[in-house]
Amino acid sequence: MTKHYDFLFVGAGLFNATIVSKAVKKGKKCLVIDKRNHIAGNIYTEETHGINVHKYGAHIFHTDEKEIWNFVQEFAEFNNYINSPIANFNGKLYNLPFNMNTFHQIWSDVITPDDAKNRIESQAKAMKMALNGNEPKNLEEQAISLIGKDIYEILIKGYTQKQWGRKCTELPASIIKRLPVRFTFDNNYFNDRYQGIPIGGYTKMVEKMFEGAEIRLNTDFFDEKDSLLNLADKVVFTGMIDEFFDYKFGKLEYRSLKFESEVLECENYQGNAVVNYTDDKTPFTRIIEHKHFEFGTGPKTIITREYPKTWSRGDEPYYAVNDTKNSELYQKYKALADTQNKVIFGGRLGMYRYFDMDDTIIAALKVADEIL
Repeated sequence: MTKHYDFLFVGAGLFNATIVSKAVKKGKKCLVIDKRNHIAGNIYTEETHGINVHKYGAHIFHTDEKEIWNFVQEFAEFNNYINSPIANFNGKLYNLPFNMNTFHQIWSDVITPDDAKNRIESQAKAMKMALNGNEPKNLEEQAISLIGKDIYEILIKGYTQKQWGRKCTELPASIIKRLPVRFTFDNNYFNDRYQGIPIGGYTKMVEKMFEGAEIRLNTDFFDEKDSLLNLADKVVFTGMIDEFFDYKFGKLEYRSLKFESEVLECENYQGNAVVNYTDDKTPFTRIIEHKHFEFGTGPKTIITREYPKTWSRGDEPYYAVNDTKNSELYQKYKALADTQNKVIFGGRLGMYRYFDMDDTIIAALKVADEIL
């Protein structure tokens, strides 16, 4: 391992792919390592029966930033997929996000935007009166004070409790700052100007981003940490920040996911790419039917059931648990990270936060500007 590089990138996901695409253009020698047997991190797609399967959950690219949209177009052509998920609550179907279709499905006598506003306000008012001027103490009180009891019970409560593994009365109100509500008949989940899926899958896109870099897969950074750190002048680390520092201040909490995929001998299983199961009895949170992301028409289909779970060592950490306790603990690690001259921490695990894909690219481009 005597070969020397300008940069070592720990993690072959979107954050590092973004920086590498800029570094290679500037003639930098880059080594990328990943403990998995593939590139692209959690946006990895794998073709099976002519269908690009999102192996780590649904990923729909969306952004309001023209610069970011132009950037990803350098590496892939995007289709015009629009994310319009469906909610299944005890066998009844509802459109998401909350819009006039949803309101009429819940309350058949709600026909106009004013009807919907009045119904929501009357239910939210009851919670606000019960709070008697006090701030909501938990997620349940916060949600009902924003959207009313009916929408909360049907579309938020069960799904959220499964997602976080706790009752809504035990979750902090801060998790829900606001709930987007539309008083139009618009099922487009995102408000962003640009949206789509890369034709041929995300893996091909990330392959192009990594062109010109050396990639070593099945390589665990922590198995040979010291020797790897000595290989490059700078290191961009996108793994778990607490693990990097040997859990010096204690372990940060994460939520994990389990995926169960199935090939079905039918052309169309559920008629939509994403169906959320918002009751609390169904153990999974959603079913993804992958062919709909790219408008597939083949004779088979592939579905994936997504089960949230508590993270433990050996599991893939997907979501940071950004409550007060963990946020304070992260700040200790961040202060330690800021003292590192050679190592830069990035991505959802290195920065202990949730990132949409466009946010990931924005954050990575900022780092690229600073180090290149």
